[in-house]
Amino acid sequence: MKRSRRAGRTQRHYGRMNKAGGLNLVSLMDIFTILVFFLMVNSSDVKVLQNTADVPLPQSTSEKEAVESLTVQVTGGSILVQGREIARLNGIEVGDTHISGLSDELAYRRARWPSVPEQGLEVTIMAGRDTDYRLLRKIMQTCVDEQFRQVRLAVEAEVTNG
Repeated sequence: MKRSRRAGRTQRHYGRMNKAGGLNLVSLMDIFTILVFFLMVNSSDVKVLQNTADVPLPQSTSEKEAVESLTVQVTGGSILVQGREIARLNGIEVGDTHISGLSDELAYRRARWPSVPEQGLEVTIMAGRDTDYRLLRKIMQTCVDEQFRQVRLAVEAEVTNG
């Protein structure tokens, strides 16, 4: 039995409409490839210390990159450890050789280590160029007294064109 032309067209049309839809994965794969490439290019090994605008760091010509460690920051009228205020500058006496709030915080953080290395623990001090040297010396002495003997001073990297 021969089908009519019209019946054949209807059958083809009906067959296309009720066929399971396909998913075009080529475009989706292109998008994911671009996304992966973008993330790989933009992820870098640069160590960035958190800095606030009110701590103008001195310039440096060092070739070494920064090492991530415990950060003590002198900003405004306070001393911060990892961004948390632990001492006020107006509460520090002139004759003191160490800062009690900083000493307590460093002792707490040192106690969390299973053992202190022979060379001591690492600490980075961020202080502005206009910070009084006597205050900076007290902060460094407090760090050394609490076995944070690898003291680093944060500086702003010098930008070179070339």
